Amino acid sequence: MSLTKKQKLILKLLLLQQVEEEQAIIKYVVSKNKNEVHEMYLAREAEGFFSVLIEKYLWRDETEFREFFRLSWDQFNYVLNLVEEDIKTNPSIKIRKPISAAEKLAVTLRYMATGESLRSLSFSFRISQSYITRIIQLVLKSLSTRLTPVLLKPPLKEDLVRIAHDFWNKWNFPNCVGAIDGKHIRIFSPKKSGRLYFNYKDFFSIVLLAIVDANCKFIFVDIGSYGKEGDSGIFNKSSISKTILTGEYLPSPEKLPDSNVSLPCVHIGDEAFRLDRHMMRPYSRIEARKDYQKTVFNYRLSRARRTTENSFGLLSQIFKVFYTPISLKTETVDNLVLTACCLHNLLRDRYLENTNNYYYNFDDNKPQPSENMMSLARAGGYTKFEGFFVRDEFKKFSNSPQGAVPWQNHQSNRLE
Repeated sequence: MSLTKKQKLILKLLLLQQVEEEQAIIKYVVSKNKNEVHEMYLAREAEGFFSVLIEKYLWRDETEFREFFRLSWDQFNYVLNLVEEDIKTNPSIKIRKPISAAEKLAVTLRYMATGESLRSLSFSFRISQSYITRIIQLVLKSLSTRLTPVLLKPPLKEDLVRIAHDFWNKWNFPNCVGAIDGKHIRIFSPKKSGRLYFNYKDFFSIVLLAIVDANCKFIFVDIGSYGKEGDSGIFNKSSISKTILTGEYLPSPEKLPDSNVSLPCVHIGDEAFRLDRHMMRPYSRIEARKDYQKTVFNYRLSRARRTTENSFGLLSQIFKVFYTPISLKTETVDNLVLTACCLHNLLRDRYLENTNNYYYNFDDNKPQPSENMMSLARAGGYTKFEGFFVRDEFKKFSNSPQGAVPWQNHQSNRLE
């Protein structure tokens, strides 16, 4: 049976219409699948870490809670109250049950405590990786803003006098108002940054420059310098350098213990920092070999300066994120480091916690991250004449009867 031209045209139009309908259906299905939420994430409230592990078990056991978050119940709630208004999401027609501020804080603290990959956190908390990234950025920004005025506020002169007394009583170094050191913190190469963050150890980093007190608490921090910069240059351009070298915030010169000699208050550092009236660094190894008194001074300075190494060690042992290269934007890394320093001070103060359960102590047996937190290079730039004079006076005091310590008496006798 042959078809007329009219019938053939009608059949062709019907076939074309069918093909167009099928293509439209395919496009609709594909577009719907792209926006479809995986069933794993839909089960967040029933199967996620926060609802199953944290709310059902960890809230009942403070020891396990601290192991998981590094903070006690009271400390967690204190931090949450500070940032809740910044990070909470109100319910809406589109999002009827948003992720709570407590869960967002839990995700961020867990990331800092473990350095776990964002993909791993996504599986644990049943939140998409992209949204976890946004959560961490938001929470760290809020934490750094809210915690800094409370836990890292600039010290007053009476605070520095107390710090100087602590350094003498605990570390036998007088008139010291802080020990300074810096670390290169390893990061993944930021996009379109070239070699700005590529340091002398051949990895990408930002610099944390910090002053700590005799109890291993941070007093000042300067974060975010490029890893490629020379270490003396990092110090010279930092806000810490301007604070130290001007000496404006320092107490007036004080008499050394049991002595009539008055010397200015100083900071102590290693060979990476230049000698100045308010900055002490050790004598060179060649000088110390030739003069035993200089060896005694170097030991006393290094012993007091060890508080910086202890502080960085505590920071990395509690927040294991510093054991791995950090895969966040550089601005977020800056906020992470600042937040970690603030929480470090919170824990050192034992704020809102039972001291009987306090466990935040330095353990020499636990190695610090040797590849992700590197010390500054030992090159300190030019010095000033006043610095030589002040250092020599400290050297004389360290070897005098007034400045000697019991376990160095035999050394003093040998010098006589």
